[in-house]
Amino acid sequence: MREAAERLRAAGHVVHVPDLYDGRTAETVEEGMTIRDGIGNDELLRRAILAAAPHSDGGLVYAGFSLGGSLAQTLALGDEKARGLLLFHGTADIAEDASVDELPVQLHVADPDPFETHDWLNTWYLRMERIGADAEVYRYPGAGHLYTDRGLADYDESAAERSWTTALGFLDSL
Repeated sequence: MREAAERLRAAGHVVHVPDLYDGRTAETVEEGMTIRDGIGNDELLRRAILAAAPHSDGGLVYAGFSLGGSLAQTLALGDEKARGLLLFHGTADIAEDASVDELPVQLHVADPDPFETHDWLNTWYLRMERIGADAEVYRYPGAGHLYTDRGLADYDESAAERSWTTALGFLDSL
């Protein structure tokens, strides 16, 4: 996360990275899920809301990776001032009453991804379109779930660089 934040800052973006895990870190997806389960989804969402609140008046672009992507999506869809949503490796279910006004959304995901199946992504995309989002999905064949993290076995340099180039262009357009 720190490396991603520094990459965004180097491109001229202001970045806020909340510590939702109270300083705990994970070396694997499974360890991250264990930490998540110990804290609980409701508490993680509460922490994310509290972290975003002081910055949201200016209109945030919410971004997240894997579980953080699902939290970012939930926040962005509930924030009428949101300027965009950038997701890497993760999405979330979409509330039936959700509605946005042409919110720009970009998702980067491995293909296949064990957590973001083809059927799920197709459903997710159609729901995003139905609620008024302007969604783009970029799939990276052969990449592992967390392919942008150079410290993990999933890392795929080519897919990561293509993702970052596209994502930075998306952010610059906002």
